[in-house]
Amino acid sequence: MSDTSTALSTGGAPKVSSIQEVVIRIAGNSQDGIQAIGGFLARLAGRSEQEVMTFMTIPATISGGPSIFQVRMGSGEVLSSGDESDVLLAFYQHSYEGHINSLKKGGIVLYDSDHVVPRDEWKKDYHHLGIPISGLTVEAIGGTAKDKGKNIFALGLIAKMFDLNTPKLEKLIGERFTGKDPSILNNALAAFHAGYANSLGNVVETFRFAASQDKGGHQVVMNGNEALGYGLIAAGVRFGAGYPITPWSDIMELLRRELPKYGGTFVQTEDEIAAVSMAIGASYGGRVAVTGSSGPGISLKTEALGWAVMAEMPLVIVDVQRGGPSTGMPTNIEQSDLNIAVNGGHGDSPRVVIAPANVEDCFYMAIEAVNLARKYSVPVVLLTDQGIATRIEAFREPDLEKVCQDLAPSFEPVADHKPYDLAAPNGVTRHLAPGTKILSGKYPIVTGLEHDELGHPTGSPKLHIQMTAKRRKKLQAMAAELPVPKVYGPPEGNVLLVGWGSTEGPIREAVDRARGAGDSVSSLHLRHINPLPNGLENIFAGFNNIFVVEMNDEGLYGFGQLGAILRARYCDARIQGINKTDGLTWKVREILERAKGHVATGLRKL
Repeated sequence: MSDTSTALSTGGAPKVSSIQEVVIRIAGNSQDGIQAIGGFLARLAGRSEQEVMTFMTIPATISGGPSIFQVRMGSGEVLSSGDESDVLLAFYQHSYEGHINSLKKGGIVLYDSDHVVPRDEWKKDYHHLGIPISGLTVEAIGGTAKDKGKNIFALGLIAKMFDLNTPKLEKLIGERFTGKDPSILNNALAAFHAGYANSLGNVVETFRFAASQDKGGHQVVMNGNEALGYGLIAAGVRFGAGYPITPWSDIMELLRRELPKYGGTFVQTEDEIAAVSMAIGASYGGRVAVTGSSGPGISLKTEALGWAVMAEMPLVIVDVQRGGPSTGMPTNIEQSDLNIAVNGGHGDSPRVVIAPANVEDCFYMAIEAVNLARKYSVPVVLLTDQGIATRIEAFREPDLEKVCQDLAPSFEPVADHKPYDLAAPNGVTRHLAPGTKILSGKYPIVTGLEHDELGHPTGSPKLHIQMTAKRRKKLQAMAAELPVPKVYGPPEGNVLLVGWGSTEGPIREAVDRARGAGDSVSSLHLRHINPLPNGLENIFAGFNNIFVVEMNDEGLYGFGQLGAILRARYCDARIQGINKTDGLTWKVREILERAKGHVATGLRKL
């Protein structure tokens, strides 16, 4: 915990300290509802105009198992979920022993003394506070509930420790159990109040967050999958199709629930191939549609994706990346689908690939994906990852009147139409919605075969050359219009850390920490990956070392997937990879240690 002032009171009353932020790690089993505790804390922070970011791990087995939820919340800017925790809430012995090393020296271990026996050798380094959480929960709610409400009892303990807003927490608990039997809500509130009323043994002080800065406007609190789903709706998407797979399924369920409210439809199909094919058909119907999956499902969609490239069909494909290959690590984070997103499929099949950097980005880049697909009549792959998908953040409420759009097609008659007009500037053409009257009487067709300007199949070598170039030129024209990303930190220096996707926060925090220590470090985050925006070479020219920080393997030649793309594009030997494949998000200290190691190898000073 970062203190901002001395204790607010002393003497006989409990010590109350003002803090700037706190990192709380909750460790137990997935069946214990620890994600619910973290979700309540994160949403409370957002509604209290605080910054918040979370991180969670869940087992990949149906039977469940060890799980954690880490939440970092505070009055200042929060860029990552935190390297170390200030408080460890441990429900079991394995939770205690497996996560004690995540705790800062001098941190607080709040443990269930019904299931945890503390080790003497750790008592000197950490403040131990044992509460019989399971037993007191049964005592509080009685009946046959046993300890099923112990997560809410523990939430009450944390609320007391950090002087949290109990009316807001009670409201959040009420919202969570809306529509369920009233006895369930009553038991939950009883457990919460019992935990809050616990004295905590008068062992630790009470902490209170310093006042947050007024950010102007209301905040919304959600995870990346929710933000992306609502972004698609705001963009005007009214049809989607998909098949369940972790961690994409939450987006599918949200769209299936919400689209009918806006006159739309989401279809759960029999498989991934049917899903992408149905979405392509809906897009041909005149309105950009969406499909999505995770790594294994994207593999199945690639043939149809190639058809969409050949037919120049607007389409949004969401890929919520997870550990691979094959079934891999379905509940862990990885950024290893970049190669298949950019190059997956046979033949020359250029498509757009973009990647949001945080939860707020998920909302706005979903809209951008739809708009790029429409403008250039091209498939757009929207790459997120398990880290963004499940983590909760607070951000300023979007101005929906400005961002929401209607994609309803126009059926106004036209004199003539060539969907593959070779004379079109930069190769950019768009399809007319079927049913639109063409006064010339020459109606085009759509096919996955190479075709002429009206879509009729052809084996002409000349036309194949021209159409291949047309499909390429669209992306080259897009690259010229993309904004050049801004450097975080000085535009020149010794080290430039380059990232994409959910690595943005830890990388920026690494830059802040390094510059605070007097090191020359800046960062650059890419949201548009294929095509890359023009002008990156001018940014790279200002630095001695360029390290691409990714969560994928270094590959056969020592470069991660984005690193290899950048080296192929710029032929710059300064571009090196900083990679890992442990299924966990980057810690700030990991990035700095790896960067220093690379610089030391090159005999340059960081």
